[in-house]
Amino acid sequence: MVMDSNPGGDEMKVRRALFSGSWYPSQALECEDLIKEFIGKADRGQKEPAHELRGGIVPHAGWYFSGKIACNVIRRLKGKTEPDVIVLFGMHLHRGHIGYIMPEGAWETPFGEIPVDEKLAKELEGKFNFTIETHDNFVQDNTIELQLPFIKYFFPDSRIVAVGVPPAKLALKAGVFAAEASNRLGYSIKVIGSTDLTHYGPNYGFSPKGRGKAAYNWVRNENDRRVIDRMVAMDPSAVIKEAGENSSACCAGAAAAALSAGKALGAENAYEIAYATSYEKSPGDSFVGYTGIVF
Repeated sequence: MVMDSNPGGDEMKVRRALFSGSWYPSQALECEDLIKEFIGKADRGQKEPAHELRGGIVPHAGWYFSGKIACNVIRRLKGKTEPDVIVLFGMHLHRGHIGYIMPEGAWETPFGEIPVDEKLAKELEGKFNFTIETHDNFVQDNTIELQLPFIKYFFPDSRIVAVGVPPAKLALKAGVFAAEASNRLGYSIKVIGSTDLTHYGPNYGFSPKGRGKAAYNWVRNENDRRVIDRMVAMDPSAVIKEAGENSSACCAGAAAAALSAGKALGAENAYEIAYATSYEKSPGDSFVGYTGIVF
């Protein structure tokens, strides 16, 4: 993996990584070793679509817990040509929040910086009443940063537009607008939504089924399954509704925005490629669900 730089150019304002060295490795070689390990351990046997994928939904826990799933979703988005821009939806926002965007600068990763596509970002900024972030004034949030090394590794020349969206109609509108604006600009894009699923147990204040194996089975087989089914059905409004009623996704707006964008880009079918919980890595009464979906 070749590290990139900006030799001889204007100094780019770079948003520094906050979770490297803890939630994922801070060094490129260590990241690459883990990525190769994740690829080698990819779940086999899922239905692989014959057409080129438009996007996906990824989890955002530390790489130890959910990195394999996120890595293999993003890896599957590689097509015959590299997209101009990756549009990444995320952030832990509630229904009453407005969205967030960083319309210029770059994001730091162990593999080098990912520049923001300012044209598409400015289109979104002009359309929606977003809170504007800068390289040195932003909300600390893992949902976007945890995906950036994977994006830089698999799409080394792509630019990025990262958008925080709440679980509300804004997410649906932002997803569709991102797709339409990209087409107007003549861009090829991939879209990604970052969300974990049910946060269960006393650590999260959500234990409707008590503790033990029955609670674990309920999360896996019922609560997470309902919202995953709505994602696979490519029904973004139903994803937001289901997550709101049953606390089954922490960033339902991000998933809904990605699905809305994907549909606007022509995606017709979605496929679940993986599911896991943090319980498998760290058994206990508190755990989180993760899914990987492509479309």
